[in-house]
Amino acid sequence: MLKDFIQFPWYIVTHPIEGFYDMKFEKKGRLTVALTFIGLMALVNIFGLLYTGFMVNHYNPFFMNSIMQIIYTIMPLLLFCIGNWSITTLVDGKGKFKEIVMVVGYAAFPYLIVTILNMVYSNFITPSEAAFYYFFRTFAYGIMLFLLFTGTMVIHEFTVKREMVTVILTLIAMAVIIFVALLFFSVIQQIQGFMYSIYKELTLRM
Repeated sequence: MLKDFIQFPWYIVTHPIEGFYDMKFEKKGRLTVALTFIGLMALVNIFGLLYTGFMVNHYNPFFMNSIMQIIYTIMPLLLFCIGNWSITTLVDGKGKFKEIVMVVGYAAFPYLIVTILNMVYSNFITPSEAAFYYFFRTFAYGIMLFLLFTGTMVIHEFTVKREMVTVILTLIAMAVIIFVALLFFSVIQQIQGFMYSIYKELTLRM
């Protein structure tokens, strides 16, 4: 348990290239652990909105929608996994979809640690110390993005230059997926409206 949830994730943070190499070729790391970290990330974001110190927290808890907050956390990560897998399949990436999900999950580990500590810290700061809170918040996202970049580069066996191009293409793929999804739901709504109008017309004629 300690090795799965602390030791190996920490090894990835301190030795990202070696850690992700071991994940791919030595079969270290577990999908269940990665999914747990992703789930915890959603919960930590919810608790952050509720319990971050008032000095830096301008969110009104009365408007909290836990389901939407979970979606706001999980959906971008899922889109990244799908977009990255789609692009790397076309450009001969070596990583599997499972490995991409694991990279995302393990990349969230330092985000969880820093965010939890930052949430506690925010309840004891003065206005002049708020800058440190925002610094650590940015650092949490930064280290997660760095691990995402490094992890996907290792599992796909890309060079840095090729990985940078792949990241750009992944972002484009994510945008296309969002556009297609919105278009699909828009068409569905229009079809529902059309069917309802036909039903209403038939009801009136009968």
